[in-house]
Amino acid sequence: MVSAPHEAMHRIFQKDPGLFSRLPEVLGLELPPLASAEPLTVDLTENEPLERRVDTLLRIETQNDGPFLLIIEAQGKRDPGKTASWPYYVTYLNNKYRLPVLLLVICQDHATAAWAARPLTIGLPQWPTVTTRPLVAGPHNMPVITNVAEARKDLALATLSAITHADNPDVDAILKTMSVALRDTPESIAEPFVELIAQGLGNRPAAQQWRNLVAVDLSFYTSPLSEGIRDEARAKRGSADVLLVLDARGIAISDRTREKITACTDPELLSQWLVRAALAATGDEIFGEAPSTDR
Repeated sequence: MVSAPHEAMHRIFQKDPGLFSRLPEVLGLELPPLASAEPLTVDLTENEPLERRVDTLLRIETQNDGPFLLIIEAQGKRDPGKTASWPYYVTYLNNKYRLPVLLLVICQDHATAAWAARPLTIGLPQWPTVTTRPLVAGPHNMPVITNVAEARKDLALATLSAITHADNPDVDAILKTMSVALRDTPESIAEPFVELIAQGLGNRPAAQQWRNLVAVDLSFYTSPLSEGIRDEARAKRGSADVLLVLDARGIAISDRTREKITACTDPELLSQWLVRAALAATGDEIFGEAPSTDR
């Protein structure tokens, strides 16, 4: 199953196809000045049952040296299958479009980045027939951006940096920098970056830190993420209020009842339970149930 961090690592290039033009210096690659970038279909399926898709595919126009294709692959862990699929992507696209092909792999940990950077060879050890050399961006070479002005200067690069440094011990400072940088950014521009960072952090501890920053620093924000955070906060307050009223009235409740109240994430339902808690004779009555014997 494709994970949220996987999607964020390559979708940032779909949001800003020109992002790659700011990476060659970071990655130690000399390229001619780039003029434009255009997303292409990621489907590499031929007339056979096997379906193959790259994560993101861009056609890059340079100012002087003609176009080339850029494959962006998000890699969360080592995958022996890429030994075959990555060379296939490169050769297939080169044959289909008759253009040079560059493979960029985005990683979030040093071990995966080192594995992805190894040349992939097809042929004999004495004479490789085809060699694929992925270009890798990850925590080993992406800049750690903790300067607000630097982050504002290039939000896409700063977002990619935050995603690739998801496991960095200084990730809290990185995320705080991003939340401040996005605070004064028009919502239509900030929205995809806020969501991509949330995706990119996945279920890491830093994900909760980002949610807290969105709730505080970006309290004006109306994305699905921020609305979800506010609903969670309202639900926590609502469940605490219900328990407080029951406790103040001296009504003992079962563990099952307490768990059901604290697990509820529906603010409207909690409001109903709060009204009932002021009148109920037992804890279970707030749910419209018969009194429980599980005390």
